Amino acid sequence: MTRLATTIEAILYLKGQPVPIAEIAEIAKCDRAAAEDGIIELMSDSSRRDSALEVVETPTGYSLQLRDEFASLMQTLIPPELGVGALRTLAAIALKGGIAQPDLVNLRGSGAYQQVQELVEMGFVRKRKPAEGRSYWLQVTEKFHRYFQVDQLPKQLQIDFQANLCPSNDD
Repeated sequence: MTRLATTIEAILYLKGQPVPIAEIAEIAKCDRAAAEDGIIELMSDSSRRDSALEVVETPTGYSLQLRDEFASLMQTLIPPELGVGALRTLAAIALKGGIAQPDLVNLRGSGAYQQVQELVEMGFVRKRKPAEGRSYWLQVTEKFHRYFQVDQLPKQLQIDFQANLCPSNDD
């Protein structure tokens, strides 16, 4: 039979957010006192074995999280989250298969300038100045394809995505 502390660890991991002790007890099918004992045992286990994860108490419950000393590793391995505006700008660039920056600004508004800069810094967009003209040409990078796993999309979506990248001449 599984130890209660191990069950609680699985609950906290799967929830991915703070969980109140009452909810932990309900999911683990035990009383509140047993759940509290299990949390204490889990905290003790993780500190004793020098785990990268720790259980912390927050105002809304208990949470399983990465220890502070691993924050730099997390920032290296996981790109920062994109805001909704930046995601929409990125989607517009990807669906157009490349777009001139003024056209993107007409489509997305003046906030696109800052969003493009953010996307370039994150490595999702490449900004090139064509031989002729003054405006930049924007395209998604290989990092975009790897991060969003475009090649992993279902076959039908890939066809639609590719059609948007290479529109026919009859548009």
